Amino acid sequence: MKGAEIMTIQECAKYLKTSISTIYRLAQKRRIPSFKVSGQWRFKKELVDSWISENSKIKVTKGET
Repeated sequence: MKGAEIMTIQECAKYLKTSISTIYRLAQKRRIPSFKVSGQWRFKKELVDSWISENSKIKVTKGET
């Protein structure tokens, strides 16, 4: 069984094509799945992928077609 891919904050920012400061802010606010190892943020790729799917769904409000 292959282990889960764990990304650093830099790798996660590159993966999501955004800045390190944006990822840091999202992690601090618990808006992106993350955890700390020895005081440094880590991101499990499969959880980030699920987070992307959940947060990229188009929301249609009443009256829109």
